[in-house]
Amino acid sequence: MNVLFVLGTRPEAIKLCPVVQFLRKDPSRFLPRVCVTAQHRQMLDQVLEVFGITPDHDLNLMRPGQTLSSTAARVVEGLAPVLEQEKPDLVVVQGDTTTTFAGALAGFYHRIPVAHVEAGLRTGDIYQPFPEEMNRLLTTRLSALHFAATEWAADNLRKDGVDEERIAVTGNTGIDAVLYVAERLEKGLEQAPAWPQLDPGRKLIVVTAHRRENFGAGMLNLAAALRELARRTDVQIVYPVHPNPSVTGPIRQALSGADNILLIEPLTYVPFVDLMRRSYFLLTDSGGVQEEAPSLGKPVLVLRNKTERPEAVEAGTVKLVGTDTAVILDHARQLLEDGAIYRRMSRVHNPYGDGRSSERISSLIYSFHLKNKS
Repeated sequence: MNVLFVLGTRPEAIKLCPVVQFLRKDPSRFLPRVCVTAQHRQMLDQVLEVFGITPDHDLNLMRPGQTLSSTAARVVEGLAPVLEQEKPDLVVVQGDTTTTFAGALAGFYHRIPVAHVEAGLRTGDIYQPFPEEMNRLLTTRLSALHFAATEWAADNLRKDGVDEERIAVTGNTGIDAVLYVAERLEKGLEQAPAWPQLDPGRKLIVVTAHRRENFGAGMLNLAAALRELARRTDVQIVYPVHPNPSVTGPIRQALSGADNILLIEPLTYVPFVDLMRRSYFLLTDSGGVQEEAPSLGKPVLVLRNKTERPEAVEAGTVKLVGTDTAVILDHARQLLEDGAIYRRMSRVHNPYGDGRSSERISSLIYSFHLKNKS
C-alpha cells in the first residue's frame, strides 16, 4: 500500500513522523512516502532529523512574507506532479495548517482518498483560531478517513454529518512523539541540553506564542504580563521566540534586556521537550503544547479565549486565560503562590492518548485499503 504523507510545518512533522516510523516497520504491507511542502522550513527540518526521516519529495515552498493564498496555491500546484508520479493509494494529512487543507484538496483533485489525522477539532468560530478553524472544516469535507484523537472530536465529526464508519478514535499521535522523546531523554538515549543559563533555584516559566489572532495587542499584553512576572525573585522566564516578524518584532522590542527573561531562538523538538520537563508551568497559545504538557505533569495557561482541545481544560490541567494582562498575572500568581491549585493542575494526565495512536492508525489504514481492493 503506497501511503503519501504530506506535511509542511513543525507540528505536522511531530504528529506524522511517529506514523511514518510505524508503517516503516511493516514493509510487507506499507510503502510510506513523505512529501514536505516546507511551509516552515527550518523548524520542519529539525523534527524530521529527530525521527530520522528524509523526505522523498521536497517542494521547498517557503517564501519571505508569504501569504495564506499564495502558500495554498503553491501547495496545490506543487503536489500535482508528485501525485501523478507516486499514484498513492492514500494521502495522509494532519491538523489544520494551510498545507493540510491544500494537501487534502490536491488529493481530492486527483481522486485519491485522504486520511485526516487529528480530525474533529472545533472551536465553533471560523476566525478563532485563524485560519486553522476553517482549514479543519474544509479538510473534513475532503477526507475519506477521519482519525479523531478523542471521543469529543469524533462527536464533532458526527455532528458535521460524517459517516460513522469513516470515523475512528485513535488518540493523538503527538503523545506518541512526546512520550518517545521524553523516555529517550530519561534513559540518556537523547542528549539533553546543559542549560547553563537556567537558575535551578527559581521556578521556570516557559512561554510560546505565535497565533495570528494574538498579533498586535495580544502580544503587547503578554509582554506586559511577562515584565511584571519577571520582577519576582522566585521565577525565571524562558521564551523561545517564533520567527514570524509579527511575533519576534514586538516581543524583542518589549522584552530584550529585561531581567529574569531569556529570549532565545526557536528550539528543536528534543530541547523543547526537555525544557517542558524542567518547567514549573507554561504560558502558550499552542495547540500542541496544550496536549503535550499535561502528559508531562505540567500546568498550562492558554493565551486564547477559545480552544479546540477542551479535554485538558475539563480535567483541570489547562486553563484558558486569554491575553488580558491582569488575567494572565492573576492565574500565574495563583500557580506560583497556591500549592493546592498547583498540585491539582500538575497531576500527570493523558486525555489525548496513551502512546499507541500510530499503531491504531496503521491498522485502520490497512483495513481501509483491503476494503477498497475488494
